[in-house]
Amino acid sequence: MTDIARNIAQVREEMTAACHRAGRKPENVALVAVSKYQSVERMAEVVAAGILAFGENHAQELTEKKTFFEQQGCRVHFIGQLQTNKIKYVCGFADLIESVDRQNLAQQLQQKAQARGIVQDILIQVNIGAEDQKGGVPDEDLDSFAESLAEHPNLRLRGLMCVPPAVEAEQARAYFRKMRLHFEKLQAHSDPGIFDTLSMGMSHDFTVAIEEGATQVRVGSRIFGARDKK
Repeated sequence: MTDIARNIAQVREEMTAACHRAGRKPENVALVAVSKYQSVERMAEVVAAGILAFGENHAQELTEKKTFFEQQGCRVHFIGQLQTNKIKYVCGFADLIESVDRQNLAQQLQQKAQARGIVQDILIQVNIGAEDQKGGVPDEDLDSFAESLAEHPNLRLRGLMCVPPAVEAEQARAYFRKMRLHFEKLQAHSDPGIFDTLSMGMSHDFTVAIEEGATQVRVGSRIFGARDKK
């Protein structure tokens, strides 16, 4: 067993334990491998361990790995801040764009998806910690922003995503709990078969996020170890 395979087994064990503590079914929480700066050779080890969902932060890197993703039948999540001039590289290739957080981005995604004849799945990124340096919709604007997305028929809102402030895992619990309340409120007015994704929790806090209702966690360093930058 490779180091990556052992790491994944350990992460899955911790995910299962967190689900049991919360009275949830482990199969209802998805694991996304964050592959920023990782080689396709290392990513192939992740696929061999049974994970086909990858999160990428940069449009250029996602494009460079396109052949790998297609050959392996992977599900691609775009999780970084998306600049409007990079939409053409992401829309229609990423299965899920998790970082939609402003009107002009939604409008241009709609235009590109319509031109390509597709419906693009998206999440709204919420700036749950009200941090100036982070992207995301302020939580007080979330309801109106979500409602405005109904004007874009080629965008399908699947749920919410957040990156809480850089605090210890237990301190992040309050942010995750607040996200779950936002998610449940919006889900009550949506089709739960479509609005079904609450993406929160990373390598240092994914167990707390699961306890607070995450349906998807994004794990990088706990799978790959220290990043090997190109």
